[in-house]
Amino acid sequence: MEVCIFTEPQQGASYGHQLAQAQATERLGFDGWFRSDHYLRMGAGDPMPGPTDAWTTLAGLARETSRIRLGTLVSSATFRHPGVLAIQVAQVDEMSGGRAELGLGTGWFGAEHAAYGIPFPERRFGMLEEQLAIVTGLWETPAGGHFDFAGDQYSLEHSPGLPKPVQQRMPLIIGGRGPRRTPALAARYATEFNIGFVGEDVIAEKFEGVRRACEAAGRDPATLRTSVALPTVIATDAATYRRRLDAVNADPDTFAGVNIAGRPEQAVEKVLRLRGLGADRVYLQLVDLRDLEHLELVAAEVLPHVR
Repeated sequence: MEVCIFTEPQQGASYGHQLAQAQATERLGFDGWFRSDHYLRMGAGDPMPGPTDAWTTLAGLARETSRIRLGTLVSSATFRHPGVLAIQVAQVDEMSGGRAELGLGTGWFGAEHAAYGIPFPERRFGMLEEQLAIVTGLWETPAGGHFDFAGDQYSLEHSPGLPKPVQQRMPLIIGGRGPRRTPALAARYATEFNIGFVGEDVIAEKFEGVRRACEAAGRDPATLRTSVALPTVIATDAATYRRRLDAVNADPDTFAGVNIAGRPEQAVEKVLRLRGLGADRVYLQLVDLRDLEHLELVAAEVLPHVR
């Protein structure tokens, strides 16, 4: 099983904070560092220093790390034109030596769109479908050829489909709880299907649903990685555990119900259950980027037991 760190910089983190966590993630032996793609803090608390752009950040980290996978969980289809997104991701892939991964979804947080003047149409699934067709089509267009697309949302004429990613097949993550259209999109376009922030019964159901979608599309389900993302708070004593919950505004009465929580041995048990459900990769959401001791504890007491 791969174990990656996943964070939410819009809650209040500079590029420097992200760099420190990503470099520690690499040094401590994790497989990857992923971030959300948001432009506005959620909930109460200090928003400083303000948002950072996901793909600008990943471009910087591509040059300041050497091993870990780097990506978004997930980028919003509303934020970037698919032609521009395909160029950005391919460039970060080249800058990292072939370590970039694109997570792409419909977007959901209307307030951040209003705050920064980004259009937020009521119906966005068609936009996502066309973006997936375009970014994969551009990357797969043979050198010297051209790519054309005419859809309801986007139109591309005689694109050279350049630049190309370093990776022969760019890792593409699709996730969500939709019962039909989302699994079908994952079966068609994705290298990984992700589900997050739900209980183990729902995880099992969604994994089974995407396997059925693969079979219906004539794809071997074994070729689609499955993954889980969950908030993570662990500690070896009650006071530190409560401090870490408070730092991310988590409810101590409910947090452990779904998430990876408690003492290190409890976290190990949870991750092993996720692996038993079929998860090939787990994303541990650590929102307090300044608490590198938390990351070190996970590396020392959880990581060796779940590989």
